Amino acid sequence: MQLLLFHLWIALRSAIKSANSSVLFYPDRAQLEESSVFSIIRGTSSSISYNSKHGKRYRYRVFGITREMGRTSSGRDWSQIYAIYGLEHRRTLLLLILQAIVFSVLSVIFLVYFGQICVYMERVVPSSTWARFAAGFVGSLTAVSAVCMYFAAASFFYSALPLHADMAKRIVSTVSDWSGVRKALDLGCGRGILLNAVAAQLKNTGSSGQVVGLAQCKRAALATLRTANMEGVQDYVTCREGDARRLPFPDDYFDVVVSAAFVHTIGREHGRRSAMAAAERMRVLGELARVLKPGGVGVMWDLIHVAEYVQRLEELRMDEIRVSNIMTAFMVQSHIVSFRKPNHHVAVGPNEVKLRLDWRS
Repeated sequence: MQLLLFHLWIALRSAIKSANSSVLFYPDRAQLEESSVFSIIRGTSSSISYNSKHGKRYRYRVFGITREMGRTSSGRDWSQIYAIYGLEHRRTLLLLILQAIVFSVLSVIFLVYFGQICVYMERVVPSSTWARFAAGFVGSLTAVSAVCMYFAAASFFYSALPLHADMAKRIVSTVSDWSGVRKALDLGCGRGILLNAVAAQLKNTGSSGQVVGLAQCKRAALATLRTANMEGVQDYVTCREGDARRLPFPDDYFDVVVSAAFVHTIGREHGRRSAMAAAERMRVLGELARVLKPGGVGVMWDLIHVAEYVQRLEELRMDEIRVSNIMTAFMVQSHIVSFRKPNHHVAVGPNEVKLRLDWRS
């Protein structure tokens, strides 16, 4: 019973959140107005804020925008994306569909054999009225649970493919100038949706740069390279296996670092809300700052822990930290966070003093 109520609560909460308009930040108003992917729905800027555990309140400016309905911002429908990239975590989707089918069958059984079930319930409940009420309540709950499971499966599929493709385009649009980018990193590249979007942008701008995808295993890296070949951007893509907590790259190496729905998975073996998991996620952010060149840009789309990321980026003294409004993905809150790494030189009075920041701290 508790499980059924939990599923109902999740579905209702996600439906309410899905009604919110997705918004995206831009460094300035001119860049927002030049974007062809989005249309402005509010002329004035709004803001979003977070409260850290230590009581410090962060506030950042955002602009309200929305994309055209129908296809993704890349002009593709989900079938085209699925044909190239397939679906990660397919077992999760199959499990949700299986649960939906089970609840559907149970609800049909309650509907067809309602009289017999009421007779059986009268053996447990002395009053026939209460027996009918109990049977009707359980039958209704199984039907609602089936709807919730179908909704959860649809939300998972949408977040994994069409929404992921949209977020990739939005992340790419956040970087104002790709022509000067020589090296970019996609942290946790997965099947390569974001990786190939960056590569396509480098190709379209005539850049000679390359984007490196960091995969968790060799098999994933090979699969990502196959999708790059299908997208026709294989000359702009390299992929290697590595640990995001100890990036196999030197300091100040990349002009741009991006990531999509990955950082929140770090440390989950310790428990999502454990202190150990949080410490490992913060270590990843430190590694991102370390490999990013001075003046380089970092953009992340991630779930749940964005407030922690903002606080850590503040501690690392990142500049231009910007946060998007809430976007529902995988039935939870998600945001896009961008930042810029400051130069190592800080002007103090008439003299310039070199300050070496410790990104690993």
